[in-house]
Amino acid sequence: MTSGEDSLIFSYFKPLATDPGAFGLTDDSAVLKADGEDIVVNTDAIVEGVHFLPDDPADTIARKALRVNLSDLAAKGAVPGGFVLTLALRTYDEAWLAEFARGLGEDIATFGCALLGGDTVSTPGPLMVSVTAFGRVPVGKMVRRHGAAAGDCVVVSGTIGDAALGLAALNGGAVATALADDSKARDALVTRYRVPQPRNALALAVRDFATASMDVSDGLAGDLAKLCAVSGVSAVIDASAIPLSASAKVLLDRSVVGLETLVAGGDDYEVLCTIPENHMPAFVQAAQQTGVPITVIGTIVAGASPPRLVDQAGRDIVLKRLSYSHF
Repeated sequence: MTSGEDSLIFSYFKPLATDPGAFGLTDDSAVLKADGEDIVVNTDAIVEGVHFLPDDPADTIARKALRVNLSDLAAKGAVPGGFVLTLALRTYDEAWLAEFARGLGEDIATFGCALLGGDTVSTPGPLMVSVTAFGRVPVGKMVRRHGAAAGDCVVVSGTIGDAALGLAALNGGAVATALADDSKARDALVTRYRVPQPRNALALAVRDFATASMDVSDGLAGDLAKLCAVSGVSAVIDASAIPLSASAKVLLDRSVVGLETLVAGGDDYEVLCTIPENHMPAFVQAAQQTGVPITVIGTIVAGASPPRLVDQAGRDIVLKRLSYSHF
């Protein structure tokens, strides 16, 4: 007799598991061939009410669950190899599952990251989606947080703060009011919150040129502090150089939000890396070929003090918080 869990898996996820190593989801385990490379492993869970809202569309939840893990792989210089999925559901909702599977399947194809297996469970609590992703790098070539050195340029991809503004727009308040007559800007910011844009196209450039790297998930200010602490260095960041979208600039200039909201809000999923100054021209050229925008926002300096955020006159900007924290 087929169980409800088996029926769920075979109906919605078996069609997505086309990699030979997944065995059509008929086994308890899968095989991911190393092919003479190192396997990079990372895992992230997203939880209803913490990482997404209860009424977020099912397909965007699926995409976010996978993409936040792909973002980690990109920052490590790794090429996606596959992933396993754990899905904790309150109810068996066929329409919701169909949309979830559709979004997941489209991203599997887009990013070339195969579904290898996983688990489905029931829960009386909030919906939870956990992904463990596997990537490949040449032996010994994974880019760690450790390795930044004095004189390195601090580089970030894309723009910072849009996801935090998207969440603020969904939650109401000053941001929602300010965007009430600009649905295009609001929708773009909400999309940045719901559907991150992992910078996997940049992975090879990061691998070739970065001394240290991580993705920005909890907030630029806090994540930079983590990278510097592990590397045993500090940094000076020019606040005016931090790349912002047009919408973020307008909201900042109108004092609807402060800089802290943008650099400590989290959910950016951009690459934060350090590049030796003499390698910057080659890194810029490699990044341009991918189409991913990058910006130099500061410099790594010697010392163990926390990174400094300064204005155009070189004066320190003091933040009350550096990042999102679960606890």
